[in-house]
Amino acid sequence: MENRRRRVPALAPEERREALIAATIPLLHEHGLDVSTRQIATAAGVAEGTIFGVFESKSSLVVCSVVKALDPQGTLDGLDAIDRSLPLRERLVQATELVHARFAENAHLMTAARKLIFAGATDSKAQERMASSRERLQAALCSVVEPDASRLRRSPTEVVRLLLLFCGANTYGPFGDPDGFSSEETVSLLLDGLLKREDVKDETGAQPTC
Repeated sequence: MENRRRRVPALAPEERREALIAATIPLLHEHGLDVSTRQIATAAGVAEGTIFGVFESKSSLVVCSVVKALDPQGTLDGLDAIDRSLPLRERLVQATELVHARFAENAHLMTAARKLIFAGATDSKAQERMASSRERLQAALCSVVEPDASRLRRSPTEVVRLLLLFCGANTYGPFGDPDGFSSEETVSLLLDGLLKREDVKDETGAQPTC
């Protein structure tokens, strides 16, 4: 009996949508916003016209892909796993490593997201999801800082904003050096500042620590 090629069942619209987004994300890392619909279709194994049966435009697909790729859940899980009984400095170093890794991995996508927002290419729902992602990340970082809130001159929210500012500038800024500026140095800058301090011991004779 002659073998017949089995026909692959057509995907439901939502499944097709997710498959196209999954195919687009790696291409955005590689090509940025210059990725073409032909490249996306090839990566997804579909005809180019299939894209426009699911998305209104290439821009719509790109926006959805950027939002999906920037979902912070993996980073949030890592932050949640940090032992809150550790000293503040150790907790912040672990948190900073997670933030650095997120920013470095998604540098091209975050740049693309800003370009899309400035160009007005994102719809209100996409902007709301990106804002929600930022808020969730900030809240998770605040929970890392809050056990020592009484020891800090600024609120956990302000400390987190400064931490994200340092990490963002180190990743995206013209004077950043992601390879040469460690998480320990970032946390030291945040907690200790830049002035050298004399070796001061407390009344027990121990070095003050965070």
